[in-house]
Amino acid sequence: MKRSLYQSLINWKRSPNRKPLILQGARQVGKTWLMKEFGKNEFEQVVYLNFESSARLKSLFTSDFDIQRIITTIEIEVNEKINRDKSLLIFDEIQEADKGLTALKYFYEQAPEYHIIAAGSLLGVSLQKNSTFPVGKVDFMQMYPMSFMEFLESIGQGLMKTQLEDLNWKIINSFHDKLVELLRLYYFVGGMPEAVAHYVQYHDLNAVREIQRKVLLGYENDFAKYAPVSNVPRIRMVWQALIGQLAKENRKFIYGQVKSGARAKDFEMAIRWLTDAGLALRV
Repeated sequence: MKRSLYQSLINWKRSPNRKPLILQGARQVGKTWLMKEFGKNEFEQVVYLNFESSARLKSLFTSDFDIQRIITTIEIEVNEKINRDKSLLIFDEIQEADKGLTALKYFYEQAPEYHIIAAGSLLGVSLQKNSTFPVGKVDFMQMYPMSFMEFLESIGQGLMKTQLEDLNWKIINSFHDKLVELLRLYYFVGGMPEAVAHYVQYHDLNAVREIQRKVLLGYENDFAKYAPVSNVPRIRMVWQALIGQLAKENRKFIYGQVKSGARAKDFEMAIRWLTDAGLALRV
């Protein structure tokens, strides 16, 4: 499947002012797949490091920020020589590495020729807590679930997507009913890549719904794993209230419907955590 952010990654690679890139986005929106796909197509070598799955890697940056030592350690870890001009370094789940985000600053200052993309689950939360974050030393991109245009491309409706992008209203109007059906399908399948890929292969909407259920369950499990213990009950309350609040004609968030007598300040930290995690958006 194609993601619109791919072209932005190409532009990042070509930029003379390129910095280490932080790819943000909620869990399961396709960050890891996109980084690997970009590396496979645009570089001679991809060095993928997952800091969540290796206890040894978690301490990669703890002793110092000597870039040569770090690169040599990575080379030994993957048993490959890294070419600074032709290799893409992917630091996945970087929030699990002690001082991992801080290390990006030193790559920019001491070895900007390396191509580095860092990503992680709930990275927005980690960024807010990191007092030594390298301000001005990294580039950012935000990844979301698949848009309607990306969805059309994935299900084989690329010609329809082109007409919409070109605003060809004569064609668009003549296929109004078909577009409504496609939009309804998108509303049901959603934009999570795993759900879209499963639908494309099997056209099984019941299985798609089960995939969505598991994704949502994973989000809820993250509340207990990553959020401050004192905030978890309020985060769950806001999370469970979101669907009902969005279904109203008046989309303004009513705190009293989350808990009787509640005010904005009672749930300020919970909403902040959900937005930092990429699970809710302020509009």
